[in-house]
Amino acid sequence: MNDKEIKREIGKKAVDDLVKNGMKLGLGTGSTAIEAIRRVGEKIKSGELKDIRVVPTSMQTEMECRSCNIPLWSLNDPDIKGKLDLTIDGADEVDPQMYLIKGGGGALLLEKIVAFFSKRYAIIVDSTKMVKTLGLTKPVPVEIIPSALYPVSQAVEELGASIMIRMGKQQAGPVITRHGNIILDIRFSGSFDPVEMEKKLKLIPGVVENGIFTIKVTDLFIGYEDGWVDYKNG
Repeated sequence: MNDKEIKREIGKKAVDDLVKNGMKLGLGTGSTAIEAIRRVGEKIKSGELKDIRVVPTSMQTEMECRSCNIPLWSLNDPDIKGKLDLTIDGADEVDPQMYLIKGGGGALLLEKIVAFFSKRYAIIVDSTKMVKTLGLTKPVPVEIIPSALYPVSQAVEELGASIMIRMGKQQAGPVITRHGNIILDIRFSGSFDPVEMEKKLKLIPGVVENGIFTIKVTDLFIGYEDGWVDYKNG
């Protein structure tokens, strides 16, 4: 199977196994999460799924949902009441404790909010995203308030990280998030405790959110080249 086919199988299995009629459902961001979105759209169109209320985690997710004719809500809507039954999302890295690095697509803030307020949190990844130690192959995204760039950078460096401002690929200047912030991609020279580092980064004034996710993953789907999708219950 090629990469796209693997992602399609992962998204299909997660939706088929977990999504039920009447659910309040969070849908994530990225190329694997898009396959879950498309599967939800297929099942709504066929009538297999009914009364699904979807909360998207990014503009990319919102646009994909609209193209699939999936009705959308926000966490603030009275029908949602700030609580979701399930969120399905991808990840940049997953370690053996099911801790994650997320935010490669720049949507880490809303992704973490939606995950926190979900009863179940399902992560869908291909096998290349599984790592022994977080942060050795992917940077940790840190969303910050632009006016705090210099002091936040100093504070992050004092934690032992090197810093790169995420720059736009087809625009001059840094990437600007949906919330008007900028993103630092930070790298550590060695391993770190995900729980402690997530807390330390959040305590720096000017940091809005960081891409270390230690929220409990209840369901993990891992796709392999031969088409097999492994399921792990958290």
